Amino acid sequence: MAKRLKVAVLISGRGSNLQALLDACGDAAFPAEIALVISNVADAYGLERARKAGVPTLVIDHKAHASREAFDAELDKAIRASGAELVCLAGFMRLLSKGFSEAWNGRMINIHPSLLPSFKGLHTHRKAIEAGVKLHGCTVHFVTPELDDGPIIVQAAVPVLSSDDEDALAHRVLEQEHKAYPLALRLVAEGRVSVVNRVVKILGADDAGIRLVNPAN
Repeated sequence: MAKRLKVAVLISGRGSNLQALLDACGDAAFPAEIALVISNVADAYGLERARKAGVPTLVIDHKAHASREAFDAELDKAIRASGAELVCLAGFMRLLSKGFSEAWNGRMINIHPSLLPSFKGLHTHRKAIEAGVKLHGCTVHFVTPELDDGPIIVQAAVPVLSSDDEDALAHRVLEQEHKAYPLALRLVAEGRVSVVNRVVKILGADDAGIRLVNPAN
């Protein structure tokens, strides 16, 4: 069997995207495995998800560190000790320092609930509704020091319906997040992803061949 890519996942909350990754990595044929789950919040439900899957967990409280750099140094130490070769951010609600981002450049990915580069930061579903866009979605991208600005690996789109409120739209996007993140991890773990001039190229990728239009007529 080919060597599986070891991954560390950073969380802060309920860990629904973590669960999607755990489910994918639970298949022995999947090209990645989760070596460690780290939370900066001690009672994050995602830690329980990891324990149920038999994955080691660790809590590193950001409040116990004098600076962002000191906290990030503890993260870096724990990730490297786990043997992880890639970091996945899954609802990790901390801004990482420039030094940490650069140290893991090309080896750290994140999922964001919008079709980047639109709607960076928080409250993306509210922003999408207020902007009147007809398509919304999620993006898996490489992490860079700039917020929500790294090269895009995978995107998934959903229609914005006239009846949508934030919760309804968020639910529809989240369903796609749970598909997009394992897909992006698989592509990276298979060695099919490269970055050329900040644009991700995927070896052997097929065009979807589907045109999504909203409204349909």
